[in-house]
Amino acid sequence: MKIGFDGKRATQNFTGLGNYSRYVLQILGEYYPGNQYSVFAPTPAKKPLSLLECRSIHFHYPKNQLFKNFWRNSGIVKDLKKEKIDLFHGLSNEIPIGLKKAGIPSVVTIHDLIFYRYPQYYPYFDRKIYELKVRYASKHANKIIAVSEQTKADLINFLNVEESKVEVIYQNCDPIFRSIVTEQEKIRIRNTYNLPKEFLLNVGTIETRKNSLLIIQALKKLKDTIHLVLIGKETPYAQVLKDFIANNNLTSRVHFLKNVSFQDLPGIYQQASLFIYPSKFEGFGIPVVEALSSGIPVIAAKGSCLEEAGGKNSIYIDPNNSDELADQINLTMNNTEKRELMIRSGFEHISNFSNQKIADKLFKLYQNLI
Repeated sequence: MKIGFDGKRATQNFTGLGNYSRYVLQILGEYYPGNQYSVFAPTPAKKPLSLLECRSIHFHYPKNQLFKNFWRNSGIVKDLKKEKIDLFHGLSNEIPIGLKKAGIPSVVTIHDLIFYRYPQYYPYFDRKIYELKVRYASKHANKIIAVSEQTKADLINFLNVEESKVEVIYQNCDPIFRSIVTEQEKIRIRNTYNLPKEFLLNVGTIETRKNSLLIIQALKKLKDTIHLVLIGKETPYAQVLKDFIANNNLTSRVHFLKNVSFQDLPGIYQQASLFIYPSKFEGFGIPVVEALSSGIPVIAAKGSCLEEAGGKNSIYIDPNNSDELADQINLTMNNTEKRELMIRSGFEHISNFSNQKIADKLFKLYQNLI
């Protein structure tokens, strides 16, 4: 089979959607190397990609960079036909216009519909563009992959998509998080980032929806030796956190880290006491899977899909209740048996996201469409 992919995120985005795009390509290249995977990207990657090492993955770029956006939205179809692509997979909520007319079956991965549930978190024009792309893709793709049961339910409820058109296929995290970091490497990382001895960890963009303020409010109710490390790109919401921190004498206990090396992330996870993820809403929650893979207990928020990511023995709290979060942090940190159960259960749960299982589901879906 010759499968085409939208490669914009794979080559330009080195966080969430980009990680997903590269992940899909990597596992297909590993478990089904007999196919040809053609990645159509508007521009080459800004830094080296390990994907380039896989012989079954080929990159294609527009001949004229002046019209690269037009090419990605519709002009790409001409190149897909020229390359005799059997099926096209839009990896990030959209597909090009004209695939059906060209006789090319398509799949689209929809990550979330948060912009429908919480429009206040998005600029007006951004939201409208997202809505147009998702509506078009949901209507014209032959099959939709939802990254969680929550996203599938949202597709049915918000866009009236037929249930039979949607298949849930989860995502795994990078295998680097399952590697055990040596004590010597932990010391280097601890010194590099000036990590405290005992800390709670939160990873992700520091924005309103991620609800990091709840952790800081809970931190105020915990013993002084417990710190919080926040890793992620800052938005204007970060100032709300910093104002609360300053007004409540927590400056020495909250640590903001930016531009952390991806290679160092597992070493930070594995030194944390707990991973806290109180996001108001998520499409899946890969940082939760990263924490479980690192052997760290997780406390996350109720109300979206985080129970799917975290499994039955992680703890789920009301995202508006800092007292409940503080109580659960104390309970978990002071109960060795509970912590060990959460860690064991976490390792069992992430077996549901094995690369082999996910690659098999993707390949079977492609085969059925072709």
